[in-house]
Amino acid sequence: MIMGQICTRRCPFCDVAHGKPKPLDVNEPQHLAQTIEKMQLKYVVITSVDRDDLRDGGAEHFKQCINQIRQTTPQVKIEVLTPDFRGRMEKALEVFATCPPDVFNHNLETVPSLYPKVRPGADYAYSLKLLKSFKQQHPNVTTKSGIMLGVGETKQQILDVLSDLRSHDVEMLTLGQYLQPSKYHLAVEEYITPEQFEKYRVIATQMGFSQVAVAPWCVHRIMQIYKRLVS
Repeated sequence: MIMGQICTRRCPFCDVAHGKPKPLDVNEPQHLAQTIEKMQLKYVVITSVDRDDLRDGGAEHFKQCINQIRQTTPQVKIEVLTPDFRGRMEKALEVFATCPPDVFNHNLETVPSLYPKVRPGADYAYSLKLLKSFKQQHPNVTTKSGIMLGVGETKQQILDVLSDLRSHDVEMLTLGQYLQPSKYHLAVEEYITPEQFEKYRVIATQMGFSQVAVAPWCVHRIMQIYKRLVS
């Protein structure tokens, strides 16, 4: 996770601290690249806190990290898991135009009706537009999104989100169980059964997603996908 440990948003499901963030560390891209080289990684996911205090939402810092990694370890595949760049989408897309990652990931997190409760300060349609706009700009770069389940959504609402993602040209999908970080965070409304997750996997595959990681704890499935991407 780049750009510090303080987020400018306060999403009730997230355990990242909220407040006024510190200035960006200009040496972070170099340190990140050196760490990846030392660990001999083949696939990395760069994510970040929200930085609404920055004019580009942090897009330029993402770019510097991507460039530094490719200079140091050009064989490494890079996925970015970005914030929504609220109010700064055009600027962010302009920055990414010169250094697209191998996978562009932006999580919708939940169904649209639950945004006020789960993702206040964000907009469902805006997030979809970010994914679609990036794909239009970089048709050869894979786009990806994820949803956490168990926060009060219905099965039909989940299917509607999957349909929206496909209509916005998103190719990779993750669905996982939401787990409450502490008693002070958003409560779990439901624990989804493995059988229901498997039904979602089948439906998502039929919808045309190229890669689907769907399970209560889908880390193992995600790692299988990553191995295919670097092979």
